[in-house]
Amino acid sequence: MFTVANRIYVDPKYRDAFENRFKNRARLIDEMPGFVLNYVMRPTQEGDPYIVFTVWQSRSDFENWVHSDAFKKGHARSRALPREAFTKPNKLELHELLFDSSTPPEKPGENHDAS
Repeated sequence: MFTVANRIYVDPKYRDAFENRFKNRARLIDEMPGFVLNYVMRPTQEGDPYIVFTVWQSRSDFENWVHSDAFKKGHARSRALPREAFTKPNKLELHELLFDSSTPPEKPGENHDAS
């Protein structure tokens, strides 16, 4: 699994417009191969960013999305908000899954190493 967290700093005056962008999104990402899920998280403390969090089967699935026509089409709508709607540059964080708490731990003596 591969995750992407886009931290977006939004001026409180533009909060409703920003949230409506996601509520009325094009949903093109939903049809991309390897796409798993998308969360849009609202900050609970003043000054903290929104987080747009996506999960992908692999990094290459995410990269295929970023280079797709669907990505360009979906993100063309993001220019609807003025530059002053954002208080800082967004920060993109990419991560590979190391551990999943839903996976049962190995029992002592078990070794799943293929070598």
